[in-house]
Amino acid sequence: MNAPAAIAERQAVPPHPTADAGFAAYVHWPFCLAKCPYCDFNSHVRHTPPDQQRFIEAFRREIAHRAQLAPGRTVSSIFFGGGTPSLMEGRTVGAILDAIGGAWAVDPNCEVSLEANPTSVEAGRFQDFRAAGVNRVSLGVQALNDADLKALGRMHSTQEALDAVAIARRYFERYSFDLIYARSVEQTPALWREELELAISHAAEHLSLYQLTIEPDTAFAALYKAGKLKVPDYEVGAALYETTQEITAKHGLPVYEISNHARPGAECRHNLVYWRYGEYAGIGPGAHGRLVTAEGRMAQSTEKRPEVWLERVEAEGHALVENECLNAEAQGDEYLLMGLRLVEGIDPVTFRALSGRELKSSRVDSLMKEGLLTRKPGGKLAATPDGALVLDALVADLAA
Repeated sequence: MNAPAAIAERQAVPPHPTADAGFAAYVHWPFCLAKCPYCDFNSHVRHTPPDQQRFIEAFRREIAHRAQLAPGRTVSSIFFGGGTPSLMEGRTVGAILDAIGGAWAVDPNCEVSLEANPTSVEAGRFQDFRAAGVNRVSLGVQALNDADLKALGRMHSTQEALDAVAIARRYFERYSFDLIYARSVEQTPALWREELELAISHAAEHLSLYQLTIEPDTAFAALYKAGKLKVPDYEVGAALYETTQEITAKHGLPVYEISNHARPGAECRHNLVYWRYGEYAGIGPGAHGRLVTAEGRMAQSTEKRPEVWLERVEAEGHALVENECLNAEAQGDEYLLMGLRLVEGIDPVTFRALSGRELKSSRVDSLMKEGLLTRKPGGKLAATPDGALVLDALVADLAA
């Protein structure tokens, strides 16, 4: 690209306070082999495999549409989520990456992540995904205990999961896997410590460790309401959280976001774009996005039903069902909600630039005295470990 064209492209990007957080592309593959009872993501089971070529063409069209709304960007990360993206063929992943590369500039060090289930069938596709351009996988292990895996509705065994991690290590320098804790009343801190030590012995640089949440409209929610599912109380959950922080820090995988742990420099770059309130284009059924346009910062989401999404994209070139301009107050609230998840915290100067108002010093001082908030060198505000346990309440108090 010649110099005038490069300058024109840069000028096409509207200035915004979190522009240095990066620009990401999120691609949603909505299909699963089975619906996990705890999952509230946009996932669908189909007995007939979807027409992947037809979906490729629709993804291309929706990517082109987002590039029209947000031209001149450089993509720093791409994430295939779901659903179960490891059910995609390697050629499908490659075609989507080609479309993204044709729509925007792509950073030479772009992180390209794909979520995968650790069944033997899906692990067998890892070589194809690597050849297509994926350079990082995130495995949904969820537990290293066969009884708990069954209770969580997972379709793999502990041994299959560990085998899949070994295959991931063969093809990818960067890989991560997820575990869920506080998943049963039988799980004590001692048992979780043992399981976490095993997990870390197979981890490379990153782990996502989530406390089970009973989400509305899930099978677990119905069981919980009927009294057929018991989960640990707050005190046990807090003890499991504290055990998580202790063990991961001891092994050089400290927490950097409330549920994510990494060796320094190995943090998930894609999710950092979200938490630092950068821009991201959401592509595919049920995907969400945040794009800065001439109209302002837009909150976007697409049609959730895969077949309806497909028909709308084919007819209209996109399937957006939400494209709302966020006002200053909403942007400030979102920045707090996302940024306080990070150990690095939020910048009050950035908050003021987004929201048009200052954080109330009296409220900040009060939360600091309560031990829920701390001020970092350089002036950033971050949740303390105690604050992280009541993060929603902390954010609401600070935003009020």
